[in-house]
Amino acid sequence: MLLAVNVSAANNMYQIEKIKQFYGERAGKRALAWRKLIQKSQHLTEPQKLKAVNDFFNQFVFISDQKLWGKEDYWATPYEFIGAGGGDCEDFSIAKYKTLLKLGIDDNKLRLVYVKALELNQFHMVVTYYPTPSAIPFVLDNLNGEILPASQRKDLLPIYSFNGSKLWLMKQKGQGQVAGNASRLSLWNDLRNRSQNIKLNRPRHTF
Repeated sequence: MLLAVNVSAANNMYQIEKIKQFYGERAGKRALAWRKLIQKSQHLTEPQKLKAVNDFFNQFVFISDQKLWGKEDYWATPYEFIGAGGGDCEDFSIAKYKTLLKLGIDDNKLRLVYVKALELNQFHMVVTYYPTPSAIPFVLDNLNGEILPASQRKDLLPIYSFNGSKLWLMKQKGQGQVAGNASRLSLWNDLRNRSQNIKLNRPRHTF
């Protein structure tokens, strides 16, 4: 058990140092703050974990993929998002989702959801959390920092959602219909491969 803890700690320090070397001193400080968040939040209740993670990442800067990565659509890993210090809605959501998994929240309770933000008239991504399988989910969002039930987010129209294993077509505010495996999403597959190898790409800007 002690060996496993030591290996985990060493791995964490390796990740922090790699982010620092690749993106700079400020990025290293953000990575260290992320690790401290994970350490301090392990024993919180699940609602408290949601708030801690949502508040932490909502401090980051919103910037489009085109300006940051020079691409029309790019899903950054949490390492890249923390390294750059900013990103678009997918990057906010992916970082929150991956961090909540690290805090022990079951993948079956979490989904990444593509929605249409009606007031902005544009596509958007959020994280949802289901306390129970049949419950109305809570929404973690970088547009609205308050974690609210989906039934209170009339400004969001769900389109499809996915987690580590499944892809759903959404039906209003409900659970939706299983539409296949999340592996259908090529950007998701690419992100998972980069996450496993801690492969970092250099953005045009850092914050």
